[in-house]
Amino acid sequence: MSKPISSTDQKELSDKPELFRERLRKLDRKQWWLWSTTVLVLILLTIAVASFTFPTLLTRDQETYSFYLNQSVRALVGIVLTFTVYLVYQQSQIIRMRGQIAEQVDSLSRVQTLTAEVYKLAALDQLTGLYNRRSGEQRLSEEIGRSMRYGRPLTLLMMDLDGLKQVNDKLGHAGGDLLLKSFSERLQRAIRGSDVAVRLGGDEFMVMLPECRAEEVHHVLLRLEGAGISYEGIHVPCRFSRGWVDYRPGETAQEFMKRADDALYANKRSGKSKAQGLAIGIASQHAV
Repeated sequence: MSKPISSTDQKELSDKPELFRERLRKLDRKQWWLWSTTVLVLILLTIAVASFTFPTLLTRDQETYSFYLNQSVRALVGIVLTFTVYLVYQQSQIIRMRGQIAEQVDSLSRVQTLTAEVYKLAALDQLTGLYNRRSGEQRLSEEIGRSMRYGRPLTLLMMDLDGLKQVNDKLGHAGGDLLLKSFSERLQRAIRGSDVAVRLGGDEFMVMLPECRAEEVHHVLLRLEGAGISYEGIHVPCRFSRGWVDYRPGETAQEFMKRADDALYANKRSGKSKAQGLAIGIASQHAV
């Protein structure tokens, strides 16, 4: 399993957009100064030409006129050359800054892609896309804290698929994996956006239902009824055992899970005949 992203890395990623915004602001200021300087230089050139040539308008001396004209031309050439050098320098600075920003945007895009991949590896079950056991237990502790802080109900639903071993034996692990994925997708559609579905491992699933009373769990279970897959022409119904409990103030996450697990296995013991019937049904279809 990949190493989770550290808080330092997360802070660095969160600071990146502000860094880009600051660089863009600097770039805008440079461009504003560049255009302002251009306008200013044009005004100064106009004033310079007027100041050098105006005295000649007051005299008829040809030599004086030529002298002032030569000085005006030299001054104007100097000013234009100086401004051109300044303009080229500023443009090169802007191009360099744009290049740096483009590189950093590309780098941030790669980091975000890598972050998403690391998150998937660290927090999600690779087969089903649900939370894995480790991240699920962390979320459960958070939900318990929220329930205690605000005094809101929290229900924990445990489920496992009946007869998955028989499905694997008769149809292979590809068929079993397809059944797990199909059930997980249906489970995601059956719960609310605030609920959290977790694959604990194998055929075991856990669902956190914040602000949901135990009697309301039936609505979720009804949406899961009728699930199943068709694999190589064989229909495999998805039957599952279930057990759920409400959170008791003061108990730990492990104690909460233990009570839900006990409720699950009580239901599972009473439904063993269903799993046997499923295995017989698959075997008979496979034989045909």
